[in-house]
Amino acid sequence: MPLLTLNSLAEIGSANWDALLPEAQPFLCHAFLSALEDSGSVGAHCGWLPAHRVMRDERGVTVAALPAYIKAHSYGEYVFDMAWADACRRAGIAYYPKLLGAVPFSPVSGPRLLGDAQQAGALLDALTAGLEGEGLSGLHINFLRPEDDALFEGREGWLQRLDCQYHWRNRGYRDFRDFLDALSSRKRKQLRKEREQVAGQGIDFRWQRGDELSEADWDFVHACYASTYRVRRRAPYLTRTFFSLLAERMPQAIRVVTARRSGRAVAMAFSLQDASRLYGRYWGCLGDFDRLHFETCFYQGIELAIAEGLQCFDAGAQGEHKLIRGFEPVVTRSWHYLLHPGLRAAVADFLAEERPALLAYAEQARELLPYRIEAGQ
Repeated sequence: MPLLTLNSLAEIGSANWDALLPEAQPFLCHAFLSALEDSGSVGAHCGWLPAHRVMRDERGVTVAALPAYIKAHSYGEYVFDMAWADACRRAGIAYYPKLLGAVPFSPVSGPRLLGDAQQAGALLDALTAGLEGEGLSGLHINFLRPEDDALFEGREGWLQRLDCQYHWRNRGYRDFRDFLDALSSRKRKQLRKEREQVAGQGIDFRWQRGDELSEADWDFVHACYASTYRVRRRAPYLTRTFFSLLAERMPQAIRVVTARRSGRAVAMAFSLQDASRLYGRYWGCLGDFDRLHFETCFYQGIELAIAEGLQCFDAGAQGEHKLIRGFEPVVTRSWHYLLHPGLRAAVADFLAEERPALLAYAEQARELLPYRIEAGQ
């Protein structure tokens, strides 16, 4: 079956793409990925050139796919390979361009190779066989699920890399107070104090779905989001248009909580939701308020997850400060195929040393969780 490259999601119908998805996670659906392209948030101008790969059978039906991008840098990936690229630069080896299978700017684990296992495996083999002819240094597929490991294990040349995030898990809590009761006394008091500090500043909160926000609301959301980049003197990844397109194409998945003081919006957190999970994605504040980040990004999300019976709240990458607030360490995985044999051997050695240290770190982090022993932790 032929392997085709799509330079835009517009080249495949949304129903055909979405029919390949093994789960209803919002980040992989046609609406999300096409909104990134149509808004100018990804493209050649920013080093994220869409190059989605699909396989079609003799009837022209798409049977496997990979959302993919030709990358001229490693920004916005959240699997940090800059040291590999720097080593290549010093050795005179071209590391860019590379091919990346991922959801741009979204460190959320999920399926990446779409279609049944046999067809996905055929697509994977065709991809690696064609890398050299395309002038690409390798193929990197980020934030896969544990069950996807079987697709790569036994295929020559693939290297696995692990990392750690922190996710909150719902153990059937009835409300936020029920969650607090599962914590040790000292941590329970700390969380209560943090919430009281925010309330004492006269701040209240309002949750809205995508179809409940006006264009003026989206102006505020983007201004908050962009502010988190500008304080670091960086341009935001997402354009203002992206938020309007997403609200138009998948409003049912959008959740935005707005923090207000004296009726004026001062901060927000933007999340996406599916049937079982809440995914905290973007946050921003247009003022200086003590402890507001913890309340807006963590406690409000936990309350919503409990109220809606969601199993998990993924509040974003990194952040050890999540541990003492009940977010548990979760090991994430990516897989890498590097053409240059010397680079592949050096990275393999590096990963062999990194892996046990990462697993040990995740285990040690679990010991810092604030739950009472009798609460089943």
